[in-house]
Amino acid sequence: MRVPNDVLKSQRWIIADVVHDFEVEDVWALPIDGGPDDFDNVIGLMAAMDFPGSAPLPVRVLWGIRDLLGRLFGLGRVSTSADDAGTWPPVPGTGEPSLSVRVPAELRGTSTDSRLTDKPFRPLYRTGTEFAEEISNRTMYGVMHLAWVDQGGGRYRGQMTVYVKPRGAVGRAYMALIKPFRYAIVYPALMRYIERSWARRA
Repeated sequence: MRVPNDVLKSQRWIIADVVHDFEVEDVWALPIDGGPDDFDNVIGLMAAMDFPGSAPLPVRVLWGIRDLLGRLFGLGRVSTSADDAGTWPPVPGTGEPSLSVRVPAELRGTSTDSRLTDKPFRPLYRTGTEFAEEISNRTMYGVMHLAWVDQGGGRYRGQMTVYVKPRGAVGRAYMALIKPFRYAIVYPALMRYIERSWARRA
């Protein structure tokens, strides 16, 4: 379920310093819970998931339309790997080619073995309770942040936050255009997929 952005204030996350000039697009409480040592399994699930390949038809159709528009208007594809995407546009408003330059030195290179290899993401860092990857295209620069949030009593719950920095008016218009589809179709399907995958693992 989607939760208020203010939930991020309940704990200090490293990502807050990395994306200090980004906007919080969404915060989601994932249908995943477990013990303090289960975060590796959460990252493994996210890295291995076949989404949208195994998603319902409406999600796959939306993905196909987005890729078609990406090819026609040079927006970049969403179903290609980061390695195949070529050179990324820099972080908007900066000359930074990647947010990795903002990651604390001791955390750089900590997530290379858990990257979403067939998705358009590149790794930023990984700790015992955080995992972050970045994405860039012609409309925005974004970050997917996974957190393992302490619920007390030795139980933890997964949390996913999406941070974005649109590329000017075009980027903002694009993000506004796709928001209803994300909330009505994409995210509900994604949450059901994650819930089923976690249940099968358990």
